[in-house]
Amino acid sequence: MAHYEWLLFDLDGTLSDPAEGFINSMNHALEFHDFTPRPASELTLHIGPPLEQTMAHLTGSSDEKLIRAMVDKYRERYGESGYAENTLYPGITEMLEKLSRNDSIRLAVCTSKRADFATRILKQFNLHHYFEFVSGGDVGIAKWQQLEKLLAERRITSRTLMIGDRHFDLSAAHKNKLHAAGVLWGYGSRLELQEHKPTYLFERPGQIDETFT
Repeated sequence: MAHYEWLLFDLDGTLSDPAEGFINSMNHALEFHDFTPRPASELTLHIGPPLEQTMAHLTGSSDEKLIRAMVDKYRERYGESGYAENTLYPGITEMLEKLSRNDSIRLAVCTSKRADFATRILKQFNLHHYFEFVSGGDVGIAKWQQLEKLLAERRITSRTLMIGDRHFDLSAAHKNKLHAAGVLWGYGSRLELQEHKPTYLFERPGQIDETFT
């Protein structure tokens, strides 16, 4: 087993399930800009990628000003109530509590969600104290760029394991020569994750602390 200094967790689909707040806020933005709201089954397929990519896909528009306005409208509702509609996956608190007892491993979050929203969600579930920092995304910033910046600023080291539920998490890690692990309780399929050659593929949160404690 490789020795890691950092376990870097994605948030949506990895620590918490954002579906209800994501769906409600996305349809709020769509309807405000005169687009037809979409069913939950369609929208949940877009949990994980940056919001501007999802907005462009759902509207078929390449108008950057419109896309930015829709992201802002999404975040308006998300900041008021959507973040509070997150639910915590079973076993997450117990996993983090056990990992926190391992003095040789440090924990942090790297999410495409805006950092202040991510921090609110972690505080809502009383998880924030387990993490040394929260790296959040913004419009036009891909996850691999977030990781690149964290490495450049020496906030993480090359001995970091990125843990997430979508191929974006794994490919971002590999682009920065980091190891990555996939989790199967989120929104990425086993096939999607296996295609990106994860070092680990976890079926339940308890397997993470069993591996690193």
